[in-house]
Amino acid sequence: MSYWHSMAWHTEGIRVVAPVKWRRFDGLVSVFWEAESQSGATGYYLADDPRIMIFFNDVSSRIRMSNRDDNFSQHYRPMTRAVYVPAGVPMWTSSETKHRFSHLNLHMHRDRLLRFLTPSVGASAALAALRRPVELQDAGAIQTLAGLLVDEISNPSKHAVYAESLVGSIVAGLLDIPDHEAEKANGRLTQAQMNKLMSRIDGLSDCRLTVAEMAATVGLSESWFSNVFKQTTGKTPLQWQLGRRVDLAKKLLLESDLAVAEIAAQLGFTDQAHLTKAFRQIAGDTPAAWRRVRQIC
Repeated sequence: MSYWHSMAWHTEGIRVVAPVKWRRFDGLVSVFWEAESQSGATGYYLADDPRIMIFFNDVSSRIRMSNRDDNFSQHYRPMTRAVYVPAGVPMWTSSETKHRFSHLNLHMHRDRLLRFLTPSVGASAALAALRRPVELQDAGAIQTLAGLLVDEISNPSKHAVYAESLVGSIVAGLLDIPDHEAEKANGRLTQAQMNKLMSRIDGLSDCRLTVAEMAATVGLSESWFSNVFKQTTGKTPLQWQLGRRVDLAKKLLLESDLAVAEIAAQLGFTDQAHLTKAFRQIAGDTPAAWRRVRQIC
C-alpha cells in the first residue's frame, strides 16, 4: 500500500535538535524525533489516520495534554509514555518547563490496522479498538519494542517485515483489545486491565474517576465492570479509588509541608474533615497524628 500520513500541526517553542529519522512501510510511516521544548511551548496536532506516540523519557511532569481547546487548564492531564490517538482526534499540548525529549511517532493507515487485527479479534472488536484512545505511563515492553524499531529505522539492516512485525507487536500491546471470553470465564479483570486502570488513575492529580470512566478505560460496560472489579480486588471501584487517594495523601504528608486542609483540597475531598474521616477509616489514625508519628521515627 502506497501511503504517506496526513496531519495538520502547529508548534511554538519546540525545535528539532537532531536529524529526523523516518522510514515508510506498507501502510505505515515511522518517525523518530529528538527535540527541545521551551517553557510555555505549545502544540496542536490532528491526523486523518490513527497514530501512536512513544516517549523515551518520562515527560509526565513536563508536558500537559488535552483533547479540548476550551479551558485547557481544567481539562489537561499529564502526557504519558505511550499514547494511541484515534483518527480525527485533536490534541493540544503545553510544556511546563524547558526540557529535551525524544519520541517515536507511528502513523498507520486505518485499513492497514484492520487488516492486521481482524483475523485475530474479529472486525467488530478491531473497529472498536481503533476508536478507543489509550494512554499508558508504564510502557515497559512497548518502549523496548519501540527502541528496537528506532534502531532499525536509523540503521536499516533487515527485511521490512522485521520492522513491520515490531509495529504490529506495539499495536497489539498498546491498543485496548479486551479478551471478553477470558473475562467472562474468569469473572475477573486481567492484570493488563488493572495496570491500565492504575496508570489512568495515577496520571490524575486527585486520583478521581467516575465508575463509568473506569469501566470505559478497560473497555467494559459499567455494570459488568463493577461486578468483576469487586471479584478482582474485594472492593467496590469507589472504595478502591478512595484507598488510592488516601495512599496519595500519605505520600504528601511525608514528602511535603502542606497542611492537611491543603492536601484535602488538592485531592478533591470536600474539606479537611472529609479527608480525616476517610483517612481514619483506612489508616486507623487521623492524618495529623499519622504524620506526627512518622516524623518522630
